[in-house]
Amino acid sequence: MITNLTQFAADGSSSGIGALGVDGKALLIQLITFALAYWVLRKFAFKPILKVLKERRELIEQGVSIGEQMKKDQTELEAKIAAELQQARKQADGILGDANEASRQMIREAEDKAHAKADGILKEADERIASETQRARKQLEGELVGLISEATETIIGEKVDATKDAALIDRALKEQRA
Repeated sequence: MITNLTQFAADGSSSGIGALGVDGKALLIQLITFALAYWVLRKFAFKPILKVLKERRELIEQGVSIGEQMKKDQTELEAKIAAELQQARKQADGILGDANEASRQMIREAEDKAHAKADGILKEADERIASETQRARKQLEGELVGLISEATETIIGEKVDATKDAALIDRALKEQRA
């Protein structure tokens, strides 16, 4: 084919390729130079460049797959976090419920103790009042006996002995109570 081209170019400069202003020998040299340059580039440049491009493509594909895996992991992690948060909320609600119930129970127990203590204080106060009332009655009886004794002496005009005095006082007290 190359020989055909050179013959075609050599046939005349006025016809064929020569008419276009193309020199056959120059064209052949340029084709050989192009083929040689192509072969050298392919041997020494294209293979390393293609190798780098292939490695880069693989690295990008790895990055994309890692990114997709990370998105998947993130989705799973978010789901786990949501589940854990929900479980933690349930536990917190349960703990709060238990704490509220325990506090109510403690309040009830404290109220019961306070009522029992108040009842004890009231009972003790009632006993003290009864004892004070009893003591005051005895004291009043003693004073009343003295007053009656003095009144009797004044009315009768004579001193009454202890037995007669006691009998008169008992009779007066019985009348007083009735």
